[in-house]
Amino acid sequence: MKVRKFSLVVACIGATLLASCGKSGGGMPNFGDNEFAVRTIASSNAALQTTYPATIKGIQDVEVRPKVSGFITKVLVHEGQTVAAGQVLFTIDSETYAAAVRQARAAVSTAKAQLSTAKLTMDNNKKLYDKAIIGQYEYTSSANSYATAQAQLAQAEAALAAAREQLAWCSVKSPAAGVVGSLPFKAGALVSASGQALTTVSDVSTVEVFFSVSESELLALSKTNGSTQAAIASFPELKLKLADGSIYNHPGKVVKMSGVLDATTGSVSLIAHFANPDKLLKSGGAGTIIVPSVDQGAIQIPQEACSQIQNKTFVYVVTKDNKVKYTEITINPQNDGQTYIVTSGLHVGDRIVTKGITKLTDGMEIVPITEQRYEQKIDEAAKLAESQGNAHDFAATMSGKKK
Repeated sequence: MKVRKFSLVVACIGATLLASCGKSGGGMPNFGDNEFAVRTIASSNAALQTTYPATIKGIQDVEVRPKVSGFITKVLVHEGQTVAAGQVLFTIDSETYAAAVRQARAAVSTAKAQLSTAKLTMDNNKKLYDKAIIGQYEYTSSANSYATAQAQLAQAEAALAAAREQLAWCSVKSPAAGVVGSLPFKAGALVSASGQALTTVSDVSTVEVFFSVSESELLALSKTNGSTQAAIASFPELKLKLADGSIYNHPGKVVKMSGVLDATTGSVSLIAHFANPDKLLKSGGAGTIIVPSVDQGAIQIPQEACSQIQNKTFVYVVTKDNKVKYTEITINPQNDGQTYIVTSGLHVGDRIVTKGITKLTDGMEIVPITEQRYEQKIDEAAKLAESQGNAHDFAATMSGKKK
């Protein structure tokens, strides 16, 4: 008997809860078939960001190549190491070049001895010539032999200097201060002057970031600022988005541009400098240049208020009699992913539908409500749906139908 009474109580409670949820006072917000969120157009300053793919290079990227051929005996650095100008990076087997130095040194000694003999002969012939013991021919011949010996000594000394230089080249030194790049060759590898570079040393204390703008963009900037150089100077501070999506913490500045238009892409390469005190940026890396700008007095509308058909953009403009008109507009291609900047088709004071545009048709009459009221109705609907679900669950649990 008690069980039966309890069941009756549960049933009454559940019925009461469900009935209360169905009352119009707390029921689903009534949007009606023609209530839509409407915004009145106003102007504002719009912050724009234009992005360009970019590549990163050190302010100075120097390939390190051997000047002599031979086997690498030592690799004295590692990838990513910071080196000074003149620091030895590799050593190449020097035995052959050391032997060449010894041979050249011997040739110099021989040339000096020959020069000394030629000098004695010439001096002796001069005395004989002065006493008319020998003729002009003999004396001139000895003088020519002396001159030849002088030239041979000079030639031998030049060969010795060249041999010493080649021996010195067996120690491959860094041509500049910077960071060592990849090391494709290990000890024991055979290298040559005409072969692949041993590594690259990059001065990355400041990096150059290359990006391209279209010819039309450059012309527009040049016309606005009076000249190409003035256009470059007018560029604002740039931001650099790194490969991981983070923004580099030092700003950059455009410093120069290529003097030739790329006929294939129709673009011009610009070069920006970024300070790199922490060596975070690496030569050969990639990123995205962000160029900020401000559009004064712009008309901005939410992207969800727009529909796009065949590369054309449309909005629903609300007329004075609250009918919607399907209207084409033009927009700035630069956008933040949430709003569009309208360049034509709308004016300050116009009204547009901002939400639920898929339910509209051209010429349809609506009841305009504010965007705030629209959001309130959405929240009310969500809360009511949750409370109804809880009521059903409670009734089912108490009646034993839900475990």
